[in-house]
Amino acid sequence: MWASSTANALKLSSSVSKSHLSPFSISRCFSTGLEGLKYANSHEWVKHEGSVATIGITAHAQDHLGEVVFVELPEENTSATKEKSFGAVESVKATSEILSPISGEIIEVNKKLTESPGLINSSPYEDGWMIKVKPSSPAELESLMGPKEYTKFCEEEDAAH
Repeated sequence: MWASSTANALKLSSSVSKSHLSPFSISRCFSTGLEGLKYANSHEWVKHEGSVATIGITAHAQDHLGEVVFVELPEENTSATKEKSFGAVESVKATSEILSPISGEIIEVNKKLTESPGLINSSPYEDGWMIKVKPSSPAELESLMGPKEYTKFCEEEDAAH
């Protein structure tokens, strides 16, 4: 149940029929916001350094997705649009569109994820980053959550399910 809100936020489509699942409730929040990052309520993170913003999915998101087995990412020198899909992640549990938390030009794509999609699970904030963007509207970063807000958001989301 707790995974459903994260699944919905990430636009997941579950590959498991709910009728085969036993009802249960688990309260957990492995996710804490990391200093220096901003977060979207759809569970993507942004690290803004100079004129470049690095984007990936959070530990909270990858935990709910399970083992990531495939990643579809955009081409470099294309545009990312805030709250629009820029790629997809397929896990053993579900497939998810990944939404961009900001708009801008995609200047780099993490090509390592094509060969090793599990980097999203093992290192979501470092080796598992997805794209680097030159923001077209840096003010969009201000609308994202800080670490404390994101931690609280995850705790409330998990408690509701």
